[in-house]
Amino acid sequence: MVDPAEPQLRVDDHGVIVGDGVFETLLVVPRGDTAIAFAVQRHLDRLRLSAAALRLECPWSDADLRDAVKQCLLRAPGSGIVRITVTSGGGAVGSKRGAGPGSVIVIAGNNPAIYAPATTVAVVPFARNERGAMTGVKTTSYAENVLALEVARRRGASEAIFADTQGRVSEGTGSNIFWSDGERLHTAPLDTGCLAGVTRALIIEHMDVAETHLPVRELPNVTEAFLASTTRLVQSIGRIDDTDLPVVDGPSTAAAAALLTGLLSTNIDP
Repeated sequence: MVDPAEPQLRVDDHGVIVGDGVFETLLVVPRGDTAIAFAVQRHLDRLRLSAAALRLECPWSDADLRDAVKQCLLRAPGSGIVRITVTSGGGAVGSKRGAGPGSVIVIAGNNPAIYAPATTVAVVPFARNERGAMTGVKTTSYAENVLALEVARRRGASEAIFADTQGRVSEGTGSNIFWSDGERLHTAPLDTGCLAGVTRALIIEHMDVAETHLPVRELPNVTEAFLASTTRLVQSIGRIDDTDLPVVDGPSTAAAAALLTGLLSTNIDP
C-alpha cells in the first residue's frame, strides 16, 4: 500500500513510454460503511485475456489481485472505481520491450460517476480497425479514444461512436451501444472490433439481444438506444448526431437498467 501522491513508476515504464499495457476499470458498490467492486472475476478474466494478447505476464494471482482491490477499498471506501493496470515495466525509450519485471497497479479513487440520461452521441470520422492486432484488447493506448471523445464533445455530445472499416456500427470510446428497432434489442457483434464489455455480456446473457451489423449511416434511424459500460451501467440516448430519437428511456432501456440494478443488489460477482 503506497501513497498515490508519491511517484511509483520508473520513468521508462513502457506503460507510459509506448502504452504497452492493459487495464480494467471496476465499479465500486457501497455496502454500509464499506465498499465492494462489482463483477471482479469477469474483469480479471478479461485482464488476463488482454495481457495474453499483448504477450504480457501478470505476476499476481487472481486471489492476490482481489486482496489488493479489497485493501484499497478499505482505505478509500468512498471511491467510485477501482482500476487495475498491468504494463511490461521498464524498457528502451522506443518500442523494444525490456526484460521486466512488469508493473501491476491497483488504485481506488474518483467520486462515483454521474451519467445524465437522454445523452447525445456523435458518430466520429475515425474507424475501429476490426482486423488490427489490438482488436478487442483493453490496452492503455487510449489516445484514439481521447481524441474521438474530444471531437464528440466539441459537437455537443457526451460520447463518440465508431464505425468499423466496413462502415458498420462498432462501439463508443468507453461503452458499447445497444439499439432497438421497436421489436427487438440489438448490439454490434465483436467482429466489428468492439470491446467485449462486461456490462454488454451481462445484458446479452439475461435479455433477448441480437448481435447485428448495422450500417452506421442508419444508426440515427433506430427507435431507441442506450450506452452500456462498467461505470455508466445503462445510459439512455436521446440524440444521435442531429437526430432526436423517437423513444427515450423506453422499455428496452428500462429493462436493461433494471437488470443491472438487480444484479448489483443480489449478485456482486455475477
